[in-house]
Amino acid sequence: MATVRNKRENAKAGPDTTKGRIKTLVERRENDAHESGALTKAFANAAVWTSKQCGKASTFAAAAAIIVFWAITGPLFHFSDTWQLVVNTGTTIVTFLMVFLIQNTQNRDMAALHLKLDELIRVNELARNIMLNMEDMTEEELDAVKKTFARIAGDEAQPRKAG
Repeated sequence: MATVRNKRENAKAGPDTTKGRIKTLVERRENDAHESGALTKAFANAAVWTSKQCGKASTFAAAAAIIVFWAITGPLFHFSDTWQLVVNTGTTIVTFLMVFLIQNTQNRDMAALHLKLDELIRVNELARNIMLNMEDMTEEELDAVKKTFARIAGDEAQPRKAG
């Protein structure tokens, strides 16, 4: 019980504690969002709206209908280069824009996931608090943590000798 109380007291202490690190991380992400300004806010709003719309069955049906319409008009345009260029250009533009949309969605989802995991690590008294900021570690630091866990897993896999 003393460790839980000490952990809670430490969580209130400041930036060197787990709660302080989480607060610092959240503030840093909020500052990054505020610094970018109106363009970033507009893009974020558009990305959220677009990602919701793109995930609907009706949007898929509309895209499929456009392709069917394009295919039906082929004979009218004698399957010309211009006819082919229309669909090629359209799909290229949509694909190009979707790359940014998907990246924005993944960034948002990963930030939320990291914060949720950070909270779970913070409240678990057996968890290692070093895990809170793993996304900010270098490759070498991540490799060292991975080796530590591989060693622990190997030690736990070894049969224990009785008494």
